[in-house]
Amino acid sequence: MSNEDDIARVKRQEQELVLERFDEEVAFALGTSVRERALAEGLSLVVDIRTWDRQLFFSATAGTSADNAEWVRRKINTVRRFQRASYRMVLERGEQPFSPQSGADPADYVIAGGGFPIRVTGAGIVGALTISGLPGRKDHAVAVDAICDHLGRPRADYALPESAP
Repeated sequence: MSNEDDIARVKRQEQELVLERFDEEVAFALGTSVRERALAEGLSLVVDIRTWDRQLFFSATAGTSADNAEWVRRKINTVRRFQRASYRMVLERGEQPFSPQSGADPADYVIAGGGFPIRVTGAGIVGALTISGLPGRKDHAVAVDAICDHLGRPRADYALPESAP
């Protein structure tokens, strides 16, 4: 797959992986599934699920640190401001920090995979499911897999190839 193919696949993920509703119960189900996967696979990661005004789920597994929570905060800001998966930003722009002219201070925004927009039918993007602790492409995949599982969609239909182009 080319970089353009990956961008098209992430756009498809963003458009089609839409929840009928999003509330505390859905956030808990999504977050719990990510945590259980992390424990089963021995993944060191942080998962944060939120609406724009409050955090609904947070969990950290062994091997993570406060740095992961900081990466999550910056990825969430990127998803909120640009209304797209933070990994799509990586594919479109590379992982270089935002320029000073962008107004997106690198202390508060980051171009790195793992932040995925939570889109609700009839409401649009209302929050983010964010992962930190793995390489960015894998952080993104864990988030997408969780939403696929929640929606009962086959992961393979939405997965990016294992390695970047």
